[in-house]
Amino acid sequence: MILLGFSLFSWAVIYQKYRLFSQIQAASIRFLKTFRAGKGLTDPAAVATAGTGSPLLPVYTAGYKELYSQLAGANPHGEKVKSLNAVSVSMQLAAADEVHKLEAWMTWLATTGSVTPFIGLFGTVWGVMDAFFGLGTAGAASLRAVAPGIAEALITTAAGLFTAVPAVIAYNHFLSHIREQAMRMDNFAMEFAAQVEKQYG
Repeated sequence: MILLGFSLFSWAVIYQKYRLFSQIQAASIRFLKTFRAGKGLTDPAAVATAGTGSPLLPVYTAGYKELYSQLAGANPHGEKVKSLNAVSVSMQLAAADEVHKLEAWMTWLATTGSVTPFIGLFGTVWGVMDAFFGLGTAGAASLRAVAPGIAEALITTAAGLFTAVPAVIAYNHFLSHIREQAMRMDNFAMEFAAQVEKQYG
């Protein structure tokens, strides 16, 4: 029952993460196309529709807010940015928050992959002990008497592996997606900083 609980919850996390990363991939592509097609740095509200669901949108919003907090006047064209580093730091902090969100429930998959084989092994050891205890109580020293109990005990090892293997595969798969998104956010922050330097440097 413990292994079943681990398995069901892990598959729920896997399904949720799969849908999340599929949406993020599509939204990030739309956002980058919209951002690069525009002239200059537009208001985040103008690209919000294209970037909904993408972690790039909060990163862009953080950089945009910091930039325009440094530029005086309602029409900031011609003004110079006071600190490009401050803009970059704001975007890096927003990117770190987005990575933290993407990492939610990843520890559960890691825990499932590392713990459940030992739970299954413990169940097997317990079952074998119980089988030999029953053999001693019955006083029948034959393989036929002990084989069913050992076979049932070995099922828990198989169940532990059945629970752990998908969790480990999913963990590694999603971890590579998180690293990809983190790199994409870093690259976008550099692209944004280049645009700022070009227009307001």
